[in-house]
Amino acid sequence: MKKIYLLFLFLFPVILLHAQEKTLYVIKLADKGNSRYSIAKPTAFLSAKSIERRLRQNIPIDEADLPVNPDYMEEISREGAEIIYSSKWLNTLIVRVNNQSILTRLVAKPFIKSIYSNDRLFDKKQGNKSFFEKEYISESFVTNSHYKNSSSPNSLNYGASSNQISMIALNSMHDLGYLGSGMTIAVIDAGFRSANTMAAFENLRNNNAIKGTRDFVLPGNNVYQNNISTHGTYVLSIMGGWLPGQLIGTAPNADYWLLRSEDANSEYLMEEYYWVSAAEFADSVGADIINSSLGYTTFDNPADNHTYADMDGNTTVITRGADWAASRGILVVSSAGNSGNSSWKYISAPADGDSVLTVGAVNAQGIYASFSSTGPTYDGRIKPDVTAQGAGCVVATIPEGIANGDGTSFSSPIIAGAAACLWQANPSYSAQEILNALKQSASLASKPNNQLGWGIPDVMKASGQLMAIIVQESDPFESLNAYPIPLTQDQLMVSLDMGKPKNIDIRIFNAFGKEIYLRNNIQVQSGKNLIALKQMEPLLKGIYMLQVSDGYHVRTLKLIK
Repeated sequence: MKKIYLLFLFLFPVILLHAQEKTLYVIKLADKGNSRYSIAKPTAFLSAKSIERRLRQNIPIDEADLPVNPDYMEEISREGAEIIYSSKWLNTLIVRVNNQSILTRLVAKPFIKSIYSNDRLFDKKQGNKSFFEKEYISESFVTNSHYKNSSSPNSLNYGASSNQISMIALNSMHDLGYLGSGMTIAVIDAGFRSANTMAAFENLRNNNAIKGTRDFVLPGNNVYQNNISTHGTYVLSIMGGWLPGQLIGTAPNADYWLLRSEDANSEYLMEEYYWVSAAEFADSVGADIINSSLGYTTFDNPADNHTYADMDGNTTVITRGADWAASRGILVVSSAGNSGNSSWKYISAPADGDSVLTVGAVNAQGIYASFSSTGPTYDGRIKPDVTAQGAGCVVATIPEGIANGDGTSFSSPIIAGAAACLWQANPSYSAQEILNALKQSASLASKPNNQLGWGIPDVMKASGQLMAIIVQESDPFESLNAYPIPLTQDQLMVSLDMGKPKNIDIRIFNAFGKEIYLRNNIQVQSGKNLIALKQMEPLLKGIYMLQVSDGYHVRTLKLIK
């Protein structure tokens, strides 16, 4: 475990002692203070889609969503420190300090809670190993050929990718029309070389489904360029690829953000912070799911290595970031790691997160792949959560065609894409409910273990279980509409088609999840009902959620003022 010096105010002499030796400091801020940002105006720092995701899951916007206080950052900069990183969830800055006097002035700031000196955040040894030799991603490509078109009993011609799809019953979900439409997946990875030109992603490009890219390692960098890793390209193809007769992804109709947080040429602590920034960005643009086929255990400098004790769900920076993302209503899907055959053998960070859906690997026959990292976590929780094909998995190659590869990096996007389809089919559920449904539908749900977790999911079974939770009787709601939208006055007309007479409650929630209007025990008849909501308090500009419930079933509708 890396040694970190905690430099609180009462350890001031220690700070002075190291000021000349250390130049990088991790600053933990005490609060967000009297920030110019306010949770009352979330559209200043969150997209409408991000706010809507929270509203659907009744997750209030809170102080953690606020950016780091700009006034604090400006004051730190004025003292001569160079800010090179900030995280709103961790409420943390990383600064470069070149002399003792600057550090002395920083220590006196009342809004600085602690300072950790760590000059190894960028401790890189360039070129010491290639990306695919890292223990947590050891994919080996054994073919690079065009498969002949093969017949398929389903409406989609999956070709060689049929097995990894049908193993989790996703072909049946696809046949029902659930291909990930309306869902947004953020792919946090090492690079997406040639994904902007490959044939496998022509369908995504034609439908404007790649919503954007960002490089957190080298801001402003092109994530598609030739000197960037292809790892994210392969991962993306498993979800978004479209080569009928060869490869069809698990969520070919979803939208994607391509985010680079990993430097493929080295392994250093700063990459975990980059990952957290990528996750914060994914949250802000409204991603529903994060796929992370990355994991961290050892670094180029052995002094920084994590220990098994760090795999407790609360210790590493990246795991804490993953749990923050999950707390915002994002389904975080992480590869377990490829250390099953090594002396480490355990899952890596952030796969140890208690709110993370961790995915291990099996072969084409559904048998445990020996390279797949195992649990338990250090605090005794079973990991992985589920498994999917990761040995002999089919991916797209540059510039066209397909190949086979091995690794939990490939089983993870199989499940991430499947989760998008499952969530599309069951949109009223939370991310954690989707996670639990996948686990409970899996082949070992009654007796999970630390090689396969709860086993291989069945997404059709998971969907049926979700429907059974609510459909204790037939859903009486046939349609819900409201007008005018956008709201132009403080009165709303609600149009509701009912299959049977009912008593219902109508609620309106603001962007923080606070109930601002309630009208209960409204009698409605079968057929069309028109309900006027009057005597409403004046609504400020923003996003709201209308909720109609009969006690068992719930329908929601986004409102904009």
